Amino acid sequence: MTAVLSVRDMVVAYDDFVALDQVSVDVAQGESFGIVGESGSGKSTLLRAIAGLASFEEGSLSVAGRSYKGKKRDKSFYRDVQMVFQDPYGSLHPRQTVDALLLEPLVIHGMDNREHRISRALDEVGLGAGFRFRYSHQLSGGQRQRIAIARALIVEPKILLLDEPTSALDASIQAEILNLLETARKKRKLTFVMVSHDLGVISHMCERLAVMKSGKVVEMLAAKALETREFSADYTHKLLVASEGFRRN
Repeated sequence: MTAVLSVRDMVVAYDDFVALDQVSVDVAQGESFGIVGESGSGKSTLLRAIAGLASFEEGSLSVAGRSYKGKKRDKSFYRDVQMVFQDPYGSLHPRQTVDALLLEPLVIHGMDNREHRISRALDEVGLGAGFRFRYSHQLSGGQRQRIAIARALIVEPKILLLDEPTSALDASIQAEILNLLETARKKRKLTFVMVSHDLGVISHMCERLAVMKSGKVVEMLAAKALETREFSADYTHKLLVASEGFRRN
């Protein structure tokens, strides 16, 4: 497996608390990779450390053949790697229109054909041109998350980091957003790294997953193993039992 993203022996600590303890993960080009665990397991910290939102004290990070340390990231990183957060309202500037929100990353990265890119991005997430000049408070939760996804996709990244992208949404809207993401992944040949506490979501979206507990990876397995119960860690079994309504479609 040729890894487009590689984490080796990563350590993130806050004073005396070790949030990530020697974590290693490899994700292949075009793969959809899941990270699961209970609250406080370190899964979101891992995603934030990859994104440069949290600094890591030890270990290494390689993305598309380039190495990174601590929180420092270059401009090419933010073109290749985009993140979609759990709370779309918190990640969208309340005083900017949708048009301004989508234009900003195009300006930052010096991308041309901006009108066309904005229209295409809105179409891709199932929203028309009528949404361009609305503010985020005028949108529903699902619409806000669609805008957050459009904003991430508009710079044509290679990797999407997804931090519980549907957990704040109603169940019916969750399915729409997940289908939208999967369509975009296949169409654009994207690599996904998705954090979720919901094993059903991870099983539906991902091919492989890491199970985390107390800042460590306790098991790495294929998503199909959740259905067949072919896992070794007792903690994975407990997570599966706790994940209500688990189904693989």
